[in-house]
Amino acid sequence: MNLVILSRNPKLYSTKRLVEAAEKKGHEVRVIDHLKCNIEIERKKPKIWYQDAYLDDVDAVIPRIGASVTFYGTAVVRQFEMMGVFTAVESQALVRSRDKLRSLQVLSRAGVGLPKTIFTNYSKDVDHVIKSVGGTPLVLKLLEGTQGLGVVLAETENAATSVMEAFNGLEARVVAQEFIKEAGGADIRAFVVDGVVVGAMKRQGKEGEFRSNLHRGGSANIIELSEEEENTAIKAARAMKLGVAGVDMLQSSKGPLVLEVNSSPGLEGIEKATNKDIAREIIRYIERNIE
Repeated sequence: MNLVILSRNPKLYSTKRLVEAAEKKGHEVRVIDHLKCNIEIERKKPKIWYQDAYLDDVDAVIPRIGASVTFYGTAVVRQFEMMGVFTAVESQALVRSRDKLRSLQVLSRAGVGLPKTIFTNYSKDVDHVIKSVGGTPLVLKLLEGTQGLGVVLAETENAATSVMEAFNGLEARVVAQEFIKEAGGADIRAFVVDGVVVGAMKRQGKEGEFRSNLHRGGSANIIELSEEEENTAIKAARAMKLGVAGVDMLQSSKGPLVLEVNSSPGLEGIEKATNKDIAREIIRYIERNIE
């Protein structure tokens, strides 16, 4: 089987692990920078040109598309789909996952547990927004933020008002979300492949930090999910139509609450925390679909 990994950096841990897992199973694999692909659109003859040759012998694609290049990256994935190539993450699902507001609406419609979230069109009625999420402390998130960037904990009404007014003045899209105190600065990342949780870890923010992202200095340990947590992760990935997904959840008194569903979840944290070969599970998923 000829595999293509769409990644801008072949030295990244996730990219290297996918290459290793594919080669170990006897597959041919290439790492291709999606930003250097030319998309050729013609009646019934979709093509992709890369480094002086057409990519016409590809069986499957594994997209590793960064948030900053979602538009062009998904266009390349869509072109492969038009060429009849199987993709581990479909282009529409990838686009949907990158729109945080749309994702929350999709998850809400599917009946997935979520922290109460308020989104407005730069409303000046900040007091109502604060009351709607249960008062302070509350969490404010930029819609375009990633890896914990653009996420602020407002502990008082004055702080919440100041931050929201500042964001509004900059015309930055932001959502207000209830703060789940009992989570204790920790969250759960469940890694879902083909409708099955193949690994899970609990991420704990460093002291004094409510964000648990590993990029922000958090730590991670293996965790055994409850039945409700596992079902929630699977339900969230299914609602987003993602074959490969990282589902981030909070443990709350109301049960598991989904924060985000990531369409390009990193492998390093989950593999090191769980000591599981997650890359192999992704290759197996592709093999089942190609066969």
